[in-house]
Amino acid sequence: MKKLFASITLVALTTVPSPLWAATRTVTLSVPGMTCPTCPLTVKVAISRIEGVSKVDVTFEPREAVVTFDDAKTSVHELTKATEDAGYPSTVKQ
Repeated sequence: MKKLFASITLVALTTVPSPLWAATRTVTLSVPGMTCPTCPLTVKVAISRIEGVSKVDVTFEPREAVVTFDDAKTSVHELTKATEDAGYPSTVKQ
């Protein structure tokens, strides 16, 4: 019985995503397509709608978005997809 319980516990811990493994990440995206001072609002709204995003700061100059997010709930790919879907393709700024 102890072996069965240990096996079930091991499987549960390795297959179910856990908040213990999640990390808050911050990434800076370059968004060169923003051409006017109101463009950052559109980009901010698009990114803010993604589950797991906790903070978004978008600036017209230097045309970038700084995003803090839970990497267990979303990814950098989802962030860049959101900006692209809003009409503003972005890339990770190195």
